[in-house]
Amino acid sequence: MKTIWNRVHEKAPLVHAITNYVTINDCANMVLASGASPIMAEAPEEVAEISSRSQGLLLNLGMLRSDKLEAMILAGHAANKRGIPVVFDPVGVGASAFRMNSARQLLHEVSCSVIRGNASEILSLCQVGSSQGVDAAKADALTQDTLVQNASYARDLARRTHSIIAMTGEIDLVTDGHIVYQNHHGCSMLSRLTGSGCMLSALVTAAVAANPEDPLLATLTAVTAMGLCGEIAARRMREQDGNGSFRTYLLDAVFCLTGEKLEEQAHYEIW
Repeated sequence: MKTIWNRVHEKAPLVHAITNYVTINDCANMVLASGASPIMAEAPEEVAEISSRSQGLLLNLGMLRSDKLEAMILAGHAANKRGIPVVFDPVGVGASAFRMNSARQLLHEVSCSVIRGNASEILSLCQVGSSQGVDAAKADALTQDTLVQNASYARDLARRTHSIIAMTGEIDLVTDGHIVYQNHHGCSMLSRLTGSGCMLSALVTAAVAANPEDPLLATLTAVTAMGLCGEIAARRMREQDGNGSFRTYLLDAVFCLTGEKLEEQAHYEIW
């Protein structure tokens, strides 16, 4: 993990993000905090050119429109042509037929290195979830009781899509379809911050962009770093602090995190 994380700072990869308007500023700041460099472009006329010059591409389904979907596919084609890693965040994919059909079209046309979503979103892609929005439904939540079954679904999706699957929440699972990592870091405040999942997807993209030869370990590193930094941010909070302060502390924690500290404190299991 130390090498993976430190390489983001050493390489400072350019991350092209077609992302959610609700969280676009936070995603850009998360990429910067990691040591990478963000560029946000979504006009169909320029996305292929921008992606071709980047080292990583993030496609976020939030605030979806038909022209934005077109831009995502164009950007994805350009990235695939040059071997640039693509990370897909299927925000609220189960909320509407439009989102689900768009996700299916995108996954059919674009090869994604990583798919990162909460339990409801990943299970919706597996056609077994009950997602109705961007928040994970209680019925789909990753708990000790649902861990084994959800890991099986994630593993199957990884094999079908030839992607790394990161199913995140109270417990995080990362799999390539064979190995499954269970991450033990995180805190409840992450669920009280709009866009924490989008920020994580941006962080994953930065890690994979700097380490394209090992997307599985890069994804695990980013997921672990986000959970650990959430814990650090939560410990900084005082009685009068709320989720606004937590957001700032979270970015600070990512900015200050070193590979050495991450490797020392990382707590995960391999299945």
